[in-house]
Amino acid sequence: MAKTDIIAKIQANAGIATKAEAGKVLDAVLSAIQESLVGGEALTLTGFGTFKVSDRAARTGRDPRTGNPIDIPASKAVRFTPGKTLKDAVK
Repeated sequence: MAKTDIIAKIQANAGIATKAEAGKVLDAVLSAIQESLVGGEALTLTGFGTFKVSDRAARTGRDPRTGNPIDIPASKAVRFTPGKTLKDAVK
């Protein structure tokens, strides 16, 4: 599903007049999620799931072409844990 498909569903389900307005709603929601994660906060949407940022430790990996060891720096990653309602819906 593409972003335009989601916008069309938002417009139909929420009774929003135009796709442009539905697009603004989607952009605002995604922006709020991003701001929350950048600020280090976890975001829980009850029934849907939880987004949170986790730290990845620095480690040594291998270059797949040469097999030589390489240092992989520490980083942050976004994690999503689905909620019970979403899990049950997908089953």
